[in-house]
This record gives sequence, structure tokens and C-alpha cells, in this order.
Amino acid sequence: MLEISIWLGIFIVSLFLLIKASDIFTDSAEKIGLFLGFPPFVVGVAIVAIGTSLPELMSSISAVFQGSSEIVFGNVIGSNVANIFLIVGIASILANRIQLKYEIASVDLPLFVGSAFLLTLMLLTEGFSIGEALLCILAYFVYLMYTMNHADLDFGLGKEEGSNSQIETSIEGFPVRSIIFLVLSTVAIYLSAKYTVRSIVMLSEILDIGKDVIAVSVLAFGTSLPELMVSIVCVRKGKGEMAVGNVLGSNIFNSLVVMGVPRLFGNLVIPTTTLNEGLLEMMFGTILMFFVVQDKQITRWEGYLFLIFYTWFIAQIFYLV
Repeated sequence: MLEISIWLGIFIVSLFLLIKASDIFTDSAEKIGLFLGFPPFVVGVAIVAIGTSLPELMSSISAVFQGSSEIVFGNVIGSNVANIFLIVGIASILANRIQLKYEIASVDLPLFVGSAFLLTLMLLTEGFSIGEALLCILAYFVYLMYTMNHADLDFGLGKEEGSNSQIETSIEGFPVRSIIFLVLSTVAIYLSAKYTVRSIVMLSEILDIGKDVIAVSVLAFGTSLPELMVSIVCVRKGKGEMAVGNVLGSNIFNSLVVMGVPRLFGNLVIPTTTLNEGLLEMMFGTILMFFVVQDKQITRWEGYLFLIFYTWFIAQIFYLV
């Protein structure tokens, strides 16, 4: 019991540090990007959006180095399911009704669905080659280019606000503090990701639970916390549409980059159980999300429905239903 408590404590602390360090890294990188003159929209797409998915990426890379690559697939599937059912569900309940502009559906939604289908087709062979990983990474760069070509579509961040931030950052002079924080947070991300994965491995051995099960549930929930916090803040500011956009972008990143990059460092084990159950749930959630937003809104009752699906997903993983 003592050993379980110790490793559970290490998991909680390391996961907290991973999320916090990722937040500091994102904030520092954003300031440096603005200082160097990058357009605010590009900073948002290439730094902020990616920053919220850093916990998933770093924990997955660390898992490959530690010989526990089955964690990668569970982390991706679990995070995508949590983003759709848990985060969108909570956001729509808090907002009562999220109104969507047509532009979000036309820009991000097709790629959101496409990335999920692409990953599914690749994994149906129960393998994931380096060639497929490179194709996924290439697809993400296509997504970035596509998004940047629609830079005139402002989803509530405010170009004027971004411009002001750029001016203020330039006035401050060379961002030495941001560079120091960037370096320190990078080290913290590496160490915290390493111990997050290590604690999962130890807990799975002590509790006799598959590492992929813990990854698809507990780890995926934890690494989705940045997206959850961002979404709650957006809803409170009356920008529920940004919360949905954050989820779409995060899922695209998870499916293409968090699966693709770790494969470059070693083979990925695709657990049969997670493949048969988790992949189906992710695809169902993706398709459901596609149809739900067709009327350009997500209601509170649809949010409750999403939460019911997520509750069932977690319950069936641990054989509670």
C-alpha cells in the first residue's frame, strides 16, 4: 500500500509539473515569437495551440525511450476522446449554448475528421510504420499552412489585441527572462514527462493493470487538463467558439504529431484492447462532433450527452459496466 501511495504521489506531482512547465514554455515561446516579429495569428497557431498539447507529446516520446510505447497510442486515443466528450461537454454546459461561425466548420472541421480517419486507416493493420509517421507529420504541416492561409479568420483572439501584445513585447527589449524560462521549462518538461511515464509503469505493475489502460484513462485525462482549463476560460469570457476550436486543433495535433513524432524514435506497440475499443470510441466521437456542429451550435443538452458517453468510456475500460 505504501509503494502504491509513493508512486501515485510521484505520478500526480510529475504530471502537475509537466502541465505547469508546458504552460510556462508556451508563454515564454509566445513572447519570444512576438519579439522576433512573428504575426500574432502565427504565434497562436504554431505556439499556443501546440503548447497545450506538449504534455501528450513529451510523455509519449518519453514512453518510447523507456520501452513502454503502448502508452503512446493509449494517450492519443484517450486524449482525443476526453477532448471531444469531456471538454466540449463541460464547455457547452457552462456556456449553456455555444454558437459557432461557419468559418470554423469550413477550416478546421474537415481536417479534424480527416486526421481521425487517416489515423484509423493506418492502424487497421495493427501497425504503424515510419513512413506512415512521416506522412502524419507532413499532413500536420499541411494543416498549419492551410490555417495560416486563413489568417484573416479571427476566432476571437483579436488582431488588435495581438498587435498590442507585439508592441508591448518589443518595448520591453530583448526577452532574456523569457529565454531563461524557456530553457528551464524545457528541462522541467523532459524530467516531469520521464517520471510521469515511469510512475505509470510502476503503478501498472503493482496494480496488475495494463499500461495502455492507465494511459487511455488517467494519463489522457491529466494531459488534457490544459485544454480543459483553456476551454473553461474561453467560456467564461463568452468565447465558447474558441474552446471548440482548441479541441479541434488539439485532436488534429494528437492524431498526426503525437502519434507521428514518437514513432521516429522507436517502434510503437498498438495494444489490441485499446485498438478495438478506444479507436471505435474516438471515431464515433469524431463523427458525432461533425454532425452536432452542422447547425452551428452546441447546446447544453448535447453537452450532457457528451459527458454520458465519456462516463461510459471510462467505466467500460475498468469493466465497471
